[in-house]
Amino acid sequence: MIHYIDARGKQCPIPVVETKKVLAHGAPGDIIETAVDNEIAVQNLEKMAVQKKLAYEHRTEGERHYIVRIFAPGKEGETQETSSGPDTGRENVCRCNPVETGKTVVVLSSDKMGEGDSALGAVLMKGFIYALTSQEVLPDTILLYNNGAKLSTEGSDSLEDLKLLESQGVEILTCGTCLNYYGLTEKLAVGAVTNMYDICAKMMNAEKVVKP
Repeated sequence: MIHYIDARGKQCPIPVVETKKVLAHGAPGDIIETAVDNEIAVQNLEKMAVQKKLAYEHRTEGERHYIVRIFAPGKEGETQETSSGPDTGRENVCRCNPVETGKTVVVLSSDKMGEGDSALGAVLMKGFIYALTSQEVLPDTILLYNNGAKLSTEGSDSLEDLKLLESQGVEILTCGTCLNYYGLTEKLAVGAVTNMYDICAKMMNAEKVVKP
């Protein structure tokens, strides 16, 4: 069966995430065709296919119109390893469960990711939180403080993604002092309020702290 995804006009990492979701729920031997509008998206999809040892190919349909085809394993447990297309050999690989790790804490101290252009930083942060929702191993806790506290309040572009993470068992904690400072205490829309003592304890006791 061929599944078609029109991801043109969608920001990174949405094309990859949507393709991974179809792959996860598809049947053996399915083909996923994802339409994108830039070469970076093509490269990202192909990189994902390589990581999963799946055959792939792409073609140019027109200006800013590319189709990436990814071939699901022919039978359960079988993958294809390729760097150029679907005609290369196959190999059987062991499907292993994700390696168990200690507690992972994600720290969001800003509503933007990185330094430089503010608008770009906001897009990147939205993309990062969206990408978190589709990770095989989710963080245990997300801590939001300073400008990052705005991400968990009414009107945030990332609110639905944070709610999804919470529904999947991720603890969402927002600094109460920060909410009060910005006048957002009554607008917290996901998770719970926390304090600096608990923020410090969560970070100190974590196996890994991720700060984008």
